[in-house]
Order: sequence, then structure tokens, then C-alpha cells
Amino acid sequence: MSSTTARGNRLASLVVAICWLVVLFDGVDLFIYGAVLPGMLDDTSLGLTPAMAGGLGSYATFGMLIGAIASGPLTDRLGRKKIIIADTVIFSLASVICAIAPSIGVFGWGRFVAGLGLGGLLPIALTLVAEYAPAGRRNLLIGSLMTAHQVGGIVAGSLGLYLLNNHGWRSAYWVGVVPLFIAVPLIAKYLPESLSFLVARGRTAEATALAARYDVDVPAPAAKKTESKLDSIVELFREGRWKPTILFWVASFGGLLLVYGVNTWLPTMMRAQGYNLGSSLAFLIVINLGGVFGMLAAGRVADRFGAIAIAAIWFAATAVGVYLLGIHTPLAVTYIVVFLAGFFLFSAQTMVYAAVTSRYGTESRATAVGSVAGVGRFGAVVGPWLGGQLVAANNQSWGFTAFALAAVLATVFVLLAGLASRNHQVTEAPAEPALAH
Repeated sequence: MSSTTARGNRLASLVVAICWLVVLFDGVDLFIYGAVLPGMLDDTSLGLTPAMAGGLGSYATFGMLIGAIASGPLTDRLGRKKIIIADTVIFSLASVICAIAPSIGVFGWGRFVAGLGLGGLLPIALTLVAEYAPAGRRNLLIGSLMTAHQVGGIVAGSLGLYLLNNHGWRSAYWVGVVPLFIAVPLIAKYLPESLSFLVARGRTAEATALAARYDVDVPAPAAKKTESKLDSIVELFREGRWKPTILFWVASFGGLLLVYGVNTWLPTMMRAQGYNLGSSLAFLIVINLGGVFGMLAAGRVADRFGAIAIAAIWFAATAVGVYLLGIHTPLAVTYIVVFLAGFFLFSAQTMVYAAVTSRYGTESRATAVGSVAGVGRFGAVVGPWLGGQLVAANNQSWGFTAFALAAVLATVFVLLAGLASRNHQVTEAPAEPALAH
């Protein structure tokens, strides 16, 4: 390994490490609602019903929809680092609103504001990691980054197990303030801006200074440059790209319906099937633990066989796993099924993001990932709402069937997106040139 490659790998590791921490906090904040929902339903002072809880869970995902769509153009104009800091501050402060909310209405607004930050952060972190990834390791690093989301789910489930019985559901939201004091200072001091972004925006002096600080090369400018604020959006539809763009949107809709529907309602639906509260919350930990291993496996094999193929296979396996969750089995068997469902569920959606990063250039990559994540948030809104309606009607077993059907549809559309985008795949290494040796 050359010294240039070693330095580039160290820089990529720094970017992944900081983004991993931020996405960890993102995951905790996102999944904490599902973890404490049984306690909120048991809190008679709230007057929360399962039907209301589904709609309330969609407040955050609706905010994420707006945040994800807005973050792409903003970060393609202002930079990755600034928006990551802003989004982290937003969802941290919103957690305070949830912790002290005197009513369900105020709590809902707190979750909506949190969603604005949560929705914007993830696409940008994915974009930044993709731009610093060494050649041939993009999907692996993206999968590694997304393990943070699942670890966040594990932490959220663990907090639910400990805090619900000891300190009440509100205490869990005070944990959401921690990123303000840990993550934000680390980002501000250590996270580098994207060199490709700086060059693409014509900020070559900043790019040169940053490259000198980390002893790497300045990447060559892209062939195209954005001409206006809307140019990065228009780029998603030029030269026939409208077909894969729309198909990626629909695939993401199905994937995020699965992710947020299952994560929000898994403990409650499993509890309704006869499992006790402790086991139901443990399922949330296990499904996210499966997600950690799934992310690492998916990223590695996707670097060899392609993100589209792995996303399709993973979605198909998810359909089987989620359907089996609706069948009451011995506890040991159920844990295995939950683990395997998580192994495929979360990384299938991540591979959709990975595929998008390889099919759009630097000038529109963040916008493309943001739009796929943002439009997919409609699925993230529908998932919790759908689960709430089915639980309220005492049809929780049908919830798993509905989620399995969503996985089947996601399989079909991700394959169609792959076929439609094969002529638009970015062939050059996505990493900074210094990292691609």
C-alpha cells in the first residue's frame, strides 16, 4: 500500500467514524418512540390510543420527509458539514420538547421538528462517506455507516427496557439531548468538508488548504457544474434519468414503509400476540442486532455483485421474514426469525441508497440521495399509520402481512430501477482521487 493510499484510507476512516457517531444518535432518537410506545399507551394521563399512536408516530417521519428533500439542494449549495451540524442541533433540541411536552399535541410538534433534523442528516452522511470512500469499498463503508442506525435501535430498545419501569417514558427523551454536547463539537472540530464538493463549487483555495491539512491530493473538477440552485434537481431528470429517479423513489417508499412501520410497531404487535413486555422490547433489540450484521454483509457482497442485485435479494428475503413474524412460534424460534428479518430488512433499504450514489455525479449526488430518502419518507409516514390502524382494529397479524407485501413491491421496483439506470451508472471512482489508488 502506498503512503498516499494509507493517508487516504485514514481520512476515510475519520469521516466514517464521525458520521457513524452522528448516525448512532440519529438512530436512537428515531427508534426511541417505538421503544417507549408501550409505556406511553399505558400512561392514562396522556389518553393515547393505538390509532392515535400511529398518527403520532408519523409526525417525525413527515418531518423527515421535508428535511430529507430540503437537505439535498441545501448541502449541494452550502456544504455537507454545515448541514450535518445544523441537523444534529435541531433533533437534539427537539428531544427536549418531547421530554417536557404537556400534551400529545406539543409532543407531536416536537417529533415533527426532530424529524426535520433526522431526515436531513442521514442522506448527507451517506453522501459524504460515499465521496471519501476508497475505490471498491463504497458499499462496504456505507453499510458500515448504517450499522450505527441499527446500534441506535439497540440502544433505544435497551433504554426502553431500563427506563420505562424505573423512570418513565419521558426520561428516554432526555437522552436525545446528549448529541448537542458530544457530537456537535466533534463534527465542528474534526469532520472535513467534502473535497469533491469544494472543487465542484469552485472553492479551490479551500479544497487545497483542506487537502494540505490531511496530506492528500485535490480531486479533479467534475465535467459538469451546477448552474443554479435548481440545477442539481433538474439533473435528476436529464437525459432519461427521470425513469430510474422515479423508480428509486417508489422502491424507497416501500423500503421505508417497512423500516419505520416494523420498528414502530414491533414491540406492540408482538405484545398483542401474547409475548410479555420484556420480550416484546427485546425483539426490538434483536431485530436491530440482526440489522447490524446485515449491513456489514450487504455492503461487502454489494461491492462484488452490485448494490441493485443485493437490494433486490435482501427485499425478497425480508418479505419472507416479516411474514413469518405474524405466526406465533416458540420464543426461541421467534428470536431467530426476528434476527433474520432484521438482517435483511434494514440493509435492503441501505443498498437502495448505495445504488443511488453510484448513478449520480458529484454535482447532484446529495440531491439524488436526499430525494430518494425524502420521497421514501411518504412510506415512513404510511408505515406507522398503517400499523396503528391494524392494531386498533385488533388485526395486528395482518400488519406483518401488509409489511411483507411492501417488501415484495420494493423488490420489483428496485430491479426496475436497476434496469432503467444501467446507462447512467457513474463509471469513475466515486472517491476523492487521493483515496482511489
